[in-house]
Amino acid sequence: MPTEEQNEQDDQRAADLLGRVEHGRVATSMRALPFLASARHIVVDGRVLLRLHRGHGYHRACVGGVVAYGADVPSARNRRSWSVQVVGECAAVEPTLAELDRFGPAPRSVDGVPFDPVYLRVEPQFATVHSVIETDCP
Repeated sequence: MPTEEQNEQDDQRAADLLGRVEHGRVATSMRALPFLASARHIVVDGRVLLRLHRGHGYHRACVGGVVAYGADVPSARNRRSWSVQVVGECAAVEPTLAELDRFGPAPRSVDGVPFDPVYLRVEPQFATVHSVIETDCP
C-alpha cells in the first residue's frame, strides 16, 4: 500500500505532467452510465481547472460529484509515453483574469455552435501516473 509520502509525490508528478499538455478527458456518469468529455485544462495550486463547452451540458453531470480527469502523451520518437489520472470532487468556478489568460483563446465554435465556456475545478483526492518505455521493434 502506498505511503502518504508516495501519494504526495504522485500528486505532484501528476500536476507537473498535466501542466505539460492542454487537453484531456473528464469522466463521470450520466444516467448511471459512464461518460467521457474532452476538456481544456490548466493546473493551479495542485487543482485542475477545466474549460468545457456549456452547450453540450456535460458540466451538469460533473458539478457536485466526483469525477476523474485524465490526460496522456502517447509514444513518440523517444518511445516513451505517460498517462495521468486525478480523481476528486468537481465544482463550478469563475476563473480569475490570470487563469483565463492561461487558458488562452477559446475556440470559435464547437460542432458548428458558438463556443460558450463553462469552468470547473477538480479538487484531487488522489492521482495515478503511469509511464511506459517501449522496446525497440525488430
